[in-house]
Amino acid sequence: MLRETLSAMRDLPRLREVSTILIRYGMGDFLRKLGVTSLLERAGQILHIPTKTEEELVEAPVRLRRALEELGPTFVKLGQVLATRADVFGMDWIIEFEKLQSHVPPVPYEKLKPELTKAFGAPPEEVFSEFNPDPIGSGSIAQVHLARLQDGTPVVVKVRRPNIRPKIDADLRILGYLAQLIELEFPETRRYRPQQIVEQFAKSLRRELDLAAEARNMERFSKNFTHDNTINVPAVYWSLTSETVNVQELIQGIPGNKIAEIEINGLSRQVLASRGADAVLKMILIDGYFHADPHPGNVFYLPDNQIAFIDFGMVGWLSKTRRDQVVNLLASLAGRDAYAIADVLQEWVDGGGVDDDQLAADINEFIFNYEHIALKDIRITALLNDIITIMREHGIALPADMTLLFKALITLEGLGRQLDPDFRMVEHLTPYVKQVILERYRPEALWQKGKHGLRETINLLSGLPKDVARLLKDVRRGNVKIDLDLKRLDSFGHQLDKSANRLTLGIVTAALIIGSSIAMTVPGGPKTLGFLAFIMAVLNSMWIIFSIWRSGKH
Repeated sequence: MLRETLSAMRDLPRLREVSTILIRYGMGDFLRKLGVTSLLERAGQILHIPTKTEEELVEAPVRLRRALEELGPTFVKLGQVLATRADVFGMDWIIEFEKLQSHVPPVPYEKLKPELTKAFGAPPEEVFSEFNPDPIGSGSIAQVHLARLQDGTPVVVKVRRPNIRPKIDADLRILGYLAQLIELEFPETRRYRPQQIVEQFAKSLRRELDLAAEARNMERFSKNFTHDNTINVPAVYWSLTSETVNVQELIQGIPGNKIAEIEINGLSRQVLASRGADAVLKMILIDGYFHADPHPGNVFYLPDNQIAFIDFGMVGWLSKTRRDQVVNLLASLAGRDAYAIADVLQEWVDGGGVDDDQLAADINEFIFNYEHIALKDIRITALLNDIITIMREHGIALPADMTLLFKALITLEGLGRQLDPDFRMVEHLTPYVKQVILERYRPEALWQKGKHGLRETINLLSGLPKDVARLLKDVRRGNVKIDLDLKRLDSFGHQLDKSANRLTLGIVTAALIIGSSIAMTVPGGPKTLGFLAFIMAVLNSMWIIFSIWRSGKH
């Protein structure tokens, strides 16, 4: 299947590079199992696989983290996403994934200038009154420069690294191939949906490549906080913004990681923690559209205890259904309702296979551990990690759109405690959960829900005669097919076939014994033939006995 997918052979050089690095970090057996090494060898790209490397002496999580760092930006960002998947990986893996940072040197201005000129239609020196060629920040996707507009307004110019898209596209295709093979060769991984993880990651990364999409995110967040003058989002200069360049307002404030400067400038750490938490929780529970990475590097503190958020390349979106599930989970956690928690987790199960009784028992034990802790003293990070541990033990994969949410909540609590050691996330969560629950039962909401249900019922009933007529027509034409999953019956049929074979062989053996006895006792009978038949009967009997004994051992 991989050979068919790579028919164009365009990704083979990069696949060889990826394979070589993984092999050097002790993952040769894994690649052999997937068939990647044999594919490359058939394509004439010989891999030199050492029998032992120094890296193999290091723990597996450390080896994988080092390999991802060497593989480059795409794989580093994948590792950062996997750091949010505590439902799939244990804490030793998560700790290593969290260490992943993109150590990417900035692109020299001489190589960057043609990209800027192409985007602006003129050299940067003509577009801006000032343009600093030395970047103030450099990431795996883009780097940031300071500039001034012709009227003297200071701005930030975020420009995408040249020629980065083809390499990222190749890496994403390779990750897709590997995820497909992992599901085929390791069936136990299917419940975690590796292909879906890669698909979600690919969508997120491609959105991050589009700097105009980030600018649209900024405008949307700005509109959501139009009536809140304590929260700021940089303005976008659309006349200078495109897919490869994003020009936005320069935020001049205290960076979120410089805590010591807050009180020096007369700001309140408690107020900032409270406002930051309320802003992100509003994004999640009310708007359903949130900043997925609210760490200190993406936050600035402004006069009058205002807060500004920057870097909207990674955002999360929750449907109304998913928001209701989140609220139900949070309300159940606050109320310590084990059955309600189990109901939410069951909604996330894909394909069954969960032991309901054991799940309920584990959740009850989890609730018992928090029973004597005051609500205000509960840490959301610890709570979510415990829930994720239960999910992992029962093979319940966190839905892809929920991983960013859990990451945002955990990051937010860390930011709040960094500002205020007495920060209590639960105290900010509770009012929003209550507000969403009350919204469900407002007369207008109930009326809208009733209208929607009535409309769906009418549509279903009105379309029923046509659907039945179409079904009957297909039946008459022989176009109706019924697909049954008979995997268990396949196994049963195989066992039945083996039993029938043994029975037949037993009958033949009995006939041989009887026939040989007659041949050897009748005067003048074919004694030699009878003796041979008897020997064959003995051998058959021994085989039947051995076969039955062996089947009993499995």
